[in-house]
Amino acid sequence: MMSAAPDTKLDTLADLRVEIDRIDRDMHELLMERGEIIDRLIAVKARQGGGSAFRPGREASMMQMIAERHHGALPLDTVEGIWRIIISTFTYVQANYSVHADFSGGDAAMRDSVRFHFGFTVPCVVHHGAGGVIDAVARASGDLGMFRVDGGAAAGAWWKRLVPEGAPKIIARLPFVERPDHPAGMPIFVISVPLNEAAAHDVMLYAVAIDHWSGAIPELLGQLGGEVLGNVADGKAVSLLVSLPGTVDLETMLGALHKSGVTGLQAYPIGSHAARYEFTGRHSEAT
Repeated sequence: MMSAAPDTKLDTLADLRVEIDRIDRDMHELLMERGEIIDRLIAVKARQGGGSAFRPGREASMMQMIAERHHGALPLDTVEGIWRIIISTFTYVQANYSVHADFSGGDAAMRDSVRFHFGFTVPCVVHHGAGGVIDAVARASGDLGMFRVDGGAAAGAWWKRLVPEGAPKIIARLPFVERPDHPAGMPIFVISVPLNEAAAHDVMLYAVAIDHWSGAIPELLGQLGGEVLGNVADGKAVSLLVSLPGTVDLETMLGALHKSGVTGLQAYPIGSHAARYEFTGRHSEAT
């Protein structure tokens, strides 16, 4: 007695193209649905007295979750880029803004960072120096600014311009997901007017003034989980850009530096950002 042949069906190109069309249609419908939710979000914010459209901590968390769950043949670069454009464009829909970027170090790497993280809908305004970016963001109030974390000696102590109350502050460090060969991997600081409740405080940033440089400073800060990101002679003194974990308060840092003999010490908070999420493809960790 012969058994019945298994009921199998081999895919055809036509079948697979129908599936692709269905997925594309569903993705488009979901994006339009997301837009409808943004409209409702705008209405809720208006009833509640407004609020910042920028949520850098939430954005960093979203990008981390995307990196953690991603698998398959599609490159993570593509997925991250798509989501960055979705996030930044819908933020633009909530409140129109421009991105002011420092192109003084050459335009290629900065252009890649601007377009990877903000797409082509958000206007980009070119500046030549971190100071110009800071001034533009201070005037516009609703815009963002971007410049390299390491601007080199020629950039000067730009972080001092973030000290005054009401001055722009650092709100993010890009890329949100760091990995080898990132297509927009140059470390970037993002500034805006102070976000208050919307800020992420995993890493705190300080403008620090001291009388004289001491080789012990990097080690002392390293013991606290911090680091010196910038070091510029400032007249007869030295101006430092320092990062510290959000779990380390300012008094602890000042006390450690005082004990080491550092003199003329002054420190001012100039912003914060979410922890950097390092992705290797095998394992990842936030730092």
